[in-house]
Formats: sequence, structure tokens, C-alpha cells
Amino acid sequence: MKSLIAFDLDGTLAESKQPIDPEMAELLTRLLQRANVAIISGGDWPQFETQLVSRLPVHAELQRLFILPTTGTKLYRFDHGWRAVYVDAFSIEERRYILSSIERIVEESGLQEARIWGERIEDRGSQITFSGLGQLAPLAAKAGWDLDFAKRKRLQAALRAALPELSINIGGSTSVDITRQGVDKAYGMQRLAEYSGIPFAAMLFFGDAIYPGGNDYPVREAGIDTIAVRDVAETKTGLLALIACMNSS
Repeated sequence: MKSLIAFDLDGTLAESKQPIDPEMAELLTRLLQRANVAIISGGDWPQFETQLVSRLPVHAELQRLFILPTTGTKLYRFDHGWRAVYVDAFSIEERRYILSSIERIVEESGLQEARIWGERIEDRGSQITFSGLGQLAPLAAKAGWDLDFAKRKRLQAALRAALPELSINIGGSTSVDITRQGVDKAYGMQRLAEYSGIPFAAMLFFGDAIYPGGNDYPVREAGIDTIAVRDVAETKTGLLALIACMNSS
């Protein structure tokens, strides 16, 4: 039986940038009674706080919960409050160079939009993220922006050429994430294994982007057992089955 169940956040536990719903909060609470739980995403800690942590009930066993923002370049644990265990941040010089490169390449790639919602480029310290329609774009607008991935793949290729020393990965439905070379969700899960002492063989991962090029795919490539889901509803179905199996074992 697996001792740690890990999840992507957006598209797996919640709709993009939206809070988990009460049913998901209850399922995660039930799971925490039976196993350790880890949640890894490209979003930063404030996003986790809004979407996830603040939605869990006060009786949830938070000591069993591992939160890995910015693709696992940060780790938060609960100990009389949420605290950062580690943060792998870019230097000021690195951040300035990356930000200026993104701005130039976005303009050269013709990805300006007539309407955006919030900032398009977000500096998360250990990760810099470009969001095609802005960080606050509504779900309906996001859903139709890049259905065939063409815009993000074009931007990804241009950024990889300009920043070959960095890792450029397609993130959510409109985003591209920039981290240090070798940083992806497999990196984050490896850092988690080293910190927790839980081996990959004892982990199970749920994600909606477990396909070549998807930002959850490196977890499968690393050798962790994975369950690919299409959406939040499928995650709920999988969780119900998993909890039932744990109850019967």
C-alpha cells in the first residue's frame, strides 16, 4: 500500500486558480487520516493558501500534508502554523535577466493580447511564470486561448533558445514556467523523498498533464506510479476508490 499520495493542483484538485470545492476538501481530509499527502504545482504559496489550505477543515491532519509550490523549489509544512522548510530562489541578477528576456520574446512572438486580466509575468522567487491572458483571467477565456498548445510551444521554443541554461516548461492552460535547469515535478518529488524519507516506490501521483510534454509527465518518467485524470471529477472518483481500498486493507 502506498504511504504518500501526491497531486497536481490546477486541473486535478481544482479548476485553474479556483479554490477546491467542499467535496474535494472532505475527500482530502479523509485521505489525510490514512496517508501522507503532497500537493505540487507551479503556483506560489499564496495561491496554495487561497485555493487549498484555507479550504481544509480545522480538524484535518495537516501534519501529514506536504505543500510544494513553484514545482517543488519550495516546501511548506504545518507546525503550529505553515512554515517554509526550504526555498531555492533565483538571484536578483538572474531574475532581471529572465524577466527582460520574456518581455522581449513575447513581443517578438506576437503574443500580445488586446485584453488581459492581471499581470502576465509573475516572479515567484524560485520560478517565473508567463500567463498568456494574465494571472486573473477567467476560466472561460483561458479555455479557448491555446487549445492546440501552439502558442505556448512557440513561446517555449523561443525561450529555450534565448535561455538555454534554464528549464522552460508548459504549465497550466495558458502558462509557461521558467526554473533552473533540471527543475520539474520529478525534481520536486525527489526533494520530497529526500526530506521525508519516503521512497518513490511508496508514492502515488494524480495529475491531469501526464503525457509527453505535460508538466506532470516527469513524475511518471522518474518511476513514480501515476494516475492520469482528465479533470477534477475524475480525481474525485479515483480518490473515492483509493480511500475505499485503504479502508478495506
